[in-house]
Amino acid sequence: MKRCLLLHTFLLLTFTAWSQAPRITDHNAIGWWVYMGDHSLNKRLKLHTEYQWRRINFVQHWQQALARVGLLYDVRKNLSVGGGYTHFTTYPYGKHPVADQEVPTYEHRLYEDVQWSGSLAAAELQHRIRLEQRWMGEPGHKSQSGMESWEYASRIRYQLEIQYPLQGKTLEDQEFYLTALDELFLNLGQDDNVYNQNRLLGGLGYQFTKDFQVELGYLHQISRHTDPDPVSQRPVYEINRGFRLTLQYNLNFAKTQLENK
Repeated sequence: MKRCLLLHTFLLLTFTAWSQAPRITDHNAIGWWVYMGDHSLNKRLKLHTEYQWRRINFVQHWQQALARVGLLYDVRKNLSVGGGYTHFTTYPYGKHPVADQEVPTYEHRLYEDVQWSGSLAAAELQHRIRLEQRWMGEPGHKSQSGMESWEYASRIRYQLEIQYPLQGKTLEDQEFYLTALDELFLNLGQDDNVYNQNRLLGGLGYQFTKDFQVELGYLHQISRHTDPDPVSQRPVYEINRGFRLTLQYNLNFAKTQLENK
């Protein structure tokens, strides 16, 4: 019952935001190349590292670059909390670019999240709720790369990720699996622009070991720009479709330290 209510709420929010008219749509073909790693420092504490190389026309031009570092603490077996810092760069792209026409814009973020996992038949479910505090740069003169001013905003994100093994009831090493996720982003403190974006992904993964996985999936993203079109003042929505290639590689520094003693 709770799952159904949650799903209906998400669909209602997404439909309400999407049904607002009139609007401008900007379609782009994207290719996201992602590295992630959760590196054990001890039995409970992990160092999270992440880099995303996001491209337009799959690989030809810059879209965005994301670098993230943080800490993850295992409260118990299926529950963890974490937080950290993200540096985000947006380049000019599309017919209605978020960034200035000539220079990229920068963003600093702090984040806090809660993650918990469960199972449904053979499927493994991973939930994540993340709060973000964002400082978004406003460029000055077009000949300068620095930001003239900074605008503060915050948002909340909920992500549901599913892994389904293709060989047996549980995912083992050297096996393929299906992967899917949906993540909804909502702005906080903006009554006229609550909806930020939604990402839907589905694809195939391969687990070399429990600490080394590769996934390739189709990514569909619908995002609303913070600012309206400067000429018509109509809201701008991006419809981005393409792929995401993800490499997850975890190291165990705690084990290395024990072996070196």
